[in-house]
Amino acid sequence: NCLIAQRNAPDLDPSCFSALMRLDQNRAMTQIAQKLGKPVTDVKKMTIWGNHSATQYPDAFHAEVGGESAAKLIGDQEWIEKTFIPTVQQRGKAIIDARGKSSAASAASAAVDHIRNWALGTAKGDWVLMAVPSDGSYGIPKGLIYGFPVTCEGGKWSIVQGLEIDAFSRAKMDATAKELEGEMADVAELLG
Repeated sequence: NCLIAQRNAPDLDPSCFSALMRLDQNRAMTQIAQKLGKPVTDVKKMTIWGNHSATQYPDAFHAEVGGESAAKLIGDQEWIEKTFIPTVQQRGKAIIDARGKSSAASAASAAVDHIRNWALGTAKGDWVLMAVPSDGSYGIPKGLIYGFPVTCEGGKWSIVQGLEIDAFSRAKMDATAKELEGEMADVAELLG
């Protein structure tokens, strides 16, 4: 939806567009906080790469709890790969299966968080998650609307640069980018 809107508004700067990934961020932060027995407010720099779908990549390796690597504090790669990542990827479906409807209140709260950070800025030393038009960062095809860690200031977002990406993360990031490229091809006639 964001890509269709952006491509049909060529007079607007691409930086005027972003898509909601904050619900996924909030869910991932909750999983890490629960695993470590910490308040969710202690979890910072949560990153989820890619699509708002089951291919998204919740990245515990860049998240921090109390200034330390969440992945190192967890100390359990198997939990990260087999519990954390799939739980975040499938959380929306699990809620619908359990309740028979989506978590509209959680989505509304995430939308408020998203706009608040975009308009008022991110906390110093932290970032948030938004799907934004790629500028080619991290090898993601330029123009693809993709979930990135961003900082916000003065109503503008900026993709966080310089994060180290290991082979495990690269494969996950590329898989979700490939899915997004397929979705973009599916709506090509709507892209103006």
